[in-house]
Parts: sequence; structure tokens; C-alpha cells
Amino acid sequence: MKNVLVIGSTGQIGSELTMKIRREIAGSTVVAGYIPGAEPKGILLESGPAEVADVRDAKALAEIVDKYQIDTIYNLAALLSAVAERKPLLAWDIQMNGLINILEVSREKGCAVFTPSSIGSFGPETPRVDTPQDTIQRPRSMYGVTKVSTELLSDYYFYKYGVDTRSVRFPGLISNVTLPGGGTTDYAVEVYYSAVKGEEFVCPIGPGTYMDMMYMPDALKAAIDIMIADPSRLVHRNSFNIASMSFEPEQLFAKIREYIPSLKVRYEVDPVRQAIANSWPDKMDDSCARKEWDWKPSFDMDSMTRDMIDALRKKLQIS
Repeated sequence: MKNVLVIGSTGQIGSELTMKIRREIAGSTVVAGYIPGAEPKGILLESGPAEVADVRDAKALAEIVDKYQIDTIYNLAALLSAVAERKPLLAWDIQMNGLINILEVSREKGCAVFTPSSIGSFGPETPRVDTPQDTIQRPRSMYGVTKVSTELLSDYYFYKYGVDTRSVRFPGLISNVTLPGGGTTDYAVEVYYSAVKGEEFVCPIGPGTYMDMMYMPDALKAAIDIMIADPSRLVHRNSFNIASMSFEPEQLFAKIREYIPSLKVRYEVDPVRQAIANSWPDKMDDSCARKEWDWKPSFDMDSMTRDMIDALRKKLQIS
């Protein structure tokens, strides 16, 4: 992995992943791919090349691959779960038609491809606790349908054409850098902002709703480690369960109150997000990722909470 194109480089994952690869992969050229209206700014723009990279424009993608001799593509273009339910046709266009374009370009140009899946790829029939790596999925959201289809299509291109496709099923991701953009698990980011600002938090997910979560530094590490893993060890490819912590809202609020006792919360449950959350696992079994490429998270809820609060206080200039 030397010359890398990150599509969706200004999103929640992409903005941090682009910078991490630039810092940590010696000699790498990392192109920040973006769509008009979501241009990179600041250090993301200043620290390396940037190009318009719409997944629905295969010709433009191929030109970027040729221009920078790209060997690895991180395909992070997607509408998140709640947004995808409001715009299902657009979600399909970006996440499936866009993926076909990327896989075809990669087949022709010899690129490896990372297209993340999600806990959203599971459905209500999936075992909720210690969800196995290989199990029934059958999601009932458009987001989940595209994620399962992504897994299957990525595997198809590996077995049919030898395209080096790999991915992970991300839990809900918690970041202090970029605000989330319409995901079911976003409450677990938003509550930290409310706590640090001293504002009441209105929670759209009901108490008792367990979901897998992960702090962004662990997610970024996973996205890099899977792509540099020894392929001879990989029994699975698309996609690996990865897990870090599982909690329900009241547990997270209690943890935050250990550091900010004044946190106030009330519930206004969003039926769309709640229905999606109810169909997802409580906790995934990530033993295959641990065995096949030595996956291991570094953060738990306590260490994440301390780091989130410290980072947001500095970011928002609140003492």
C-alpha cells in the first residue's frame, strides 16, 4: 500500500484516515478524493494531493488511478443509515453503482479495494449476542441491504477476477474530529458535545438499546491493518466483524457523568432510528479478525470518554 486514493476523504472516517495514512505509511502518496461541495480544507488539503472523485464517474476514477499510479482504493462513499432511509434510491446509486465502478476500475488497473461494511448489514433474525462472523444477515434497511450487497459483490470480484478486496464491519464510530452525518449510532457522539457545552442532550435512541461502538482511533487502525495483513492468513475477506465495546444509552450517560456530573438527558425517540437499532446486534464476535490478522482494540468506554472530553474541551475552547 503505497499510492492510495481515499474516496470520501472529507467524511467522518475519511478525513481522519487520509491524514493517518499520510503520517504513518512511509513514502505514501495519499489522494484525498472528494465531491464538489465537500472540498477538503486546512491540513487535509495542504498535506497532499486532492481530486474530485465521484464514485458514479468511472472514467474520472480511472484517470486518477493512472495519474497517481494508485495501488489501493479506500471506498468510503456512502449515505449513513438514517439518511439512506430517507433517500433509498440515492443510497443504492452511490453505494452499489458506485462500487461496481470502483471494482471495474480496480480489475482493470490492479488496485486493492477497501469498502467498509457495518453492523447495519445484520437484520432482526441475526443472533444478537456474540453475533458470529458467518450468520444470517437479512437487513431491513436500505443501508443494510447495500452493505450486504457490498460484501457479496466484493467477494465476487475477488473470487472471479482476483481483485484484492478486503473490509471490516464497523460498529458505531465515535470521533472528536468530524461530526457524524446521519447514522443510527450518532447519539453516542452528540452527547459528548452536549456534555462539554453544558447543554441538555435529547437522545433519539431509547434506553436499553445495546449496540456495538468503537472509538475512531481503533477504527482507523483496523482499516489500515486489514489492508496490510498477510493475505495467506485470510480465510475471510468481506467483511470481518470487529468489536470494541457494547453499551446502551444509560451506561454511556453514567460514564460521562463520572467526569461531567451536570449532564442532563431527555429522550425523544426517533422511530426510524430506533427501528434500525432494534434490528442490529447487541455485540459482535470478532474472533475471526483476531485470529486472521491480529485485530485488537486499544480503547474501552472509560479511556474513550476521558479522551473525548479532553479533546472536545480543547476543540471548543471550554475549560
